[in-house]
Amino acid sequence: MKRLILMRHAKSDWSAGEDDHGRPLNKRGTQSAPAMGEWLRAQGWIPQEALCSTATRTRQTLDLLGFDGLPTRFERGLYLADARDMIACLQTASADTVLMVGHNHGIADCAHQLVADWPANPRFMDYPTCATALITFAVDSWGDIAPGLGTCADFAIPRELMTG
Repeated sequence: MKRLILMRHAKSDWSAGEDDHGRPLNKRGTQSAPAMGEWLRAQGWIPQEALCSTATRTRQTLDLLGFDGLPTRFERGLYLADARDMIACLQTASADTVLMVGHNHGIADCAHQLVADWPANPRFMDYPTCATALITFAVDSWGDIAPGLGTCADFAIPRELMTG
């Protein structure tokens, strides 16, 4: 069994004056990421490895989740990657529970392709900032994953966690 935590970066600050790759999180983003980290711990989903885009906002999201010491590969290829490239990167993972932090539209497309059945949450369609899907695969190796083989065990967005 392999478990994927597929997370879009938290809300970024468009007014920061940085180029897209260097854009940091805004105040809401710095509150959302820790809330998602707490939610993951409450669900019992503790990543053993992270695959993260090299963009500032993905790095900050990962840091704010609170999984100190998590073995992480920062992958330039995940910056604005499409679903195919994200799946190819995931197929190189080695741990049983992997956290991937990336960007839309690729992250939403990746989630949509990997799972056979979508969760009931209507926000799964647009995958807002810091949205997180917990996906399981009944495979022995990440190299064996393919579109449609995953089961979405849960899906959450920070706004729902922080208000309800």
